[in-house]
Amino acid sequence: MKQITLRQSQNSDVETIANLRAIVLRNDLTRLGRFDEEKVRQRFRNAFDSVHTWIIEADSSFVGCIAFKPTLDGYLLEHFYIHPNYQGKGVGSQVLKNLLEQNYVKGKRVTLNVLQGSSARRLYERFGFKVESEDLIDVYMSVIVEENSRTVEGL
Repeated sequence: MKQITLRQSQNSDVETIANLRAIVLRNDLTRLGRFDEEKVRQRFRNAFDSVHTWIIEADSSFVGCIAFKPTLDGYLLEHFYIHPNYQGKGVGSQVLKNLLEQNYVKGKRVTLNVLQGSSARRLYERFGFKVESEDLIDVYMSVIVEENSRTVEGL
């Protein structure tokens, strides 16, 4: 696999990420009857925070992004998108593993939501995320990161 690196996003990355979001979410949102290409992009633009968003690169090429925002009891993981050309090649696992091994995450709760039926749910489950609640569109999951880098069950 190519060398995976993260760099902090800049405001100029917003359209590149918004376009990737539309590509990555298209099939799941279409299946759920919720895909609107412009709304998918605009929702990202409205939530984008370059301070807490990182660009995932493989040998200096853009392959995805991830946002990791502090919350009252830990962190919110969101906007974790890997370009389809790089999915299934271990990129998401490598990024998530590295993120959860950071010292500042130890002992904290990491929460996220994933679309119903999304294959990404399996990735999160492999890292110990457990379902806290769900609705017709989203599955809300969390994990508490142990001090020794392994994860334990959520609530």
